[in-house]
Amino acid sequence: MLSREAILAAYKEGPDAVVELVQRLSGHVERLGTQLETMEERVRALEERLSLNSRNSSKPPSTDSAPKPKSLRGKSGKKPGGQPGHKGASLKWVETPDRLEVHSPGECRYCGASLADGEALGCQRRQVVDLPELRLEVTEHRALRKQCRVCRQGTEAAFPCGVVAGVGYGPRIKSLGVYLNQYQLLPYERVSRLLRDLFNAGLSVGTLYSAIEQCHEALSKTEEVIKQGVQQAEVANYDETGLDVAGRRMWLHVASTGRLTHYGAHPRRGSLATDAIGILPEFTGTAVHDAWSSYPKYSCRHALCNVHHLRELTCLEEQGQGWASGMIRLLLEIKRTVCEAVEQGETGLSQKSLAWYEMRYQDLIEQGMVVNPLPSERTGKRGPVKRSKGRNLVERLDKRRDEVLCFMHDLRVPFDNNQAERDVRMVKVQQKVSGCFRTMEGAQMFCRIRAYISTARKQGFNPLAALETALRKQPLILTPAE
Repeated sequence: MLSREAILAAYKEGPDAVVELVQRLSGHVERLGTQLETMEERVRALEERLSLNSRNSSKPPSTDSAPKPKSLRGKSGKKPGGQPGHKGASLKWVETPDRLEVHSPGECRYCGASLADGEALGCQRRQVVDLPELRLEVTEHRALRKQCRVCRQGTEAAFPCGVVAGVGYGPRIKSLGVYLNQYQLLPYERVSRLLRDLFNAGLSVGTLYSAIEQCHEALSKTEEVIKQGVQQAEVANYDETGLDVAGRRMWLHVASTGRLTHYGAHPRRGSLATDAIGILPEFTGTAVHDAWSSYPKYSCRHALCNVHHLRELTCLEEQGQGWASGMIRLLLEIKRTVCEAVEQGETGLSQKSLAWYEMRYQDLIEQGMVVNPLPSERTGKRGPVKRSKGRNLVERLDKRRDEVLCFMHDLRVPFDNNQAERDVRMVKVQQKVSGCFRTMEGAQMFCRIRAYISTARKQGFNPLAALETALRKQPLILTPAE
């Protein structure tokens, strides 16, 4: 601040000195104004970042601070517990039990006389379902050598597939070890310890790794069948997530349907990885995914995940933007209408309904454009003018409305990308349990085996039985359709 004496001194020197003083002060005020705008923008950005959680953005729940955010799911109005019509899953009587134990009273409870020769008047029945004694079964294989009566030469029988050593573990115990490691995500040492506790003879870490390698090799053709099935599907879901391999950030890509799951590990996240995996470049159906920029490069039809939009709209709703509340209600209303149409066996919504929803959608987009205008001035940085999160969202909803509302026009297309997100979720659990994969080969083995188990479960097969067939080099025949 200038002192009173400095201002008076400039006044006494004449008009030129006063003009110079005012110009100097004006420049200082402009700089302060620019700094203030920059600080306000930084504060606004920080406030937006602090307001994000798993309910209104794509942040994982583990990053949320207390209190935990509310779920996006609304109240169903149903009471807790089993609902009317629920069949239940209680234990049922077995007509032919594996074991029968008869309990006979020894003496009369009234007079104390012996009942050893007493007549049975009837009985009460109770059944207990329990595990048999857990023990390993040893099978000795003997390959006989016989002499030919004609040429007098000796011929030895061949051992069955998998019987390759003097003493070795069979496919059932190996499949259990692979299942615990690859599906239940137990580390190698814990799998070995668990099997030792159960059977008093656990697989070593080296034996378990060899079993995983055998399973991976046996599933090479099965993986190609799964890839081809996803390529030919009418609708498929796509997603990607970070994968730590040998201390480096890699990416796991998932492509899945209701009956098929394919995983692929790659150092890149974008189109280089998608091209290398080879599913989406050959896909001709409808691809459901988030708004990641690499997906629109492919010529198939696209549908965007609306759960992602609901999270972003929730964030804007919490900031007081009314159009976001209206868009949330509209999307959920369309979803309910589509679900009712599917339940009633309809093939599509009426033209009147489609026009009505399109008109309301356009009206909300226009409101969002007004509430989130384009920046009026550039901040001085190079490149495109930075838009707010609200502006980016409303522009995406406007320019890609066909992809946003694809589920409304084609009832085969889901409202969200939950299929792919469910398929990829347990991979994140694996990272939490084990931290990372030590090698890229280990990550690739995990992807192939995990995809096989996931696909087998979707098609109603027992995963343990599925792994046993793979270790016998006769994996299941998995089909893309019912």
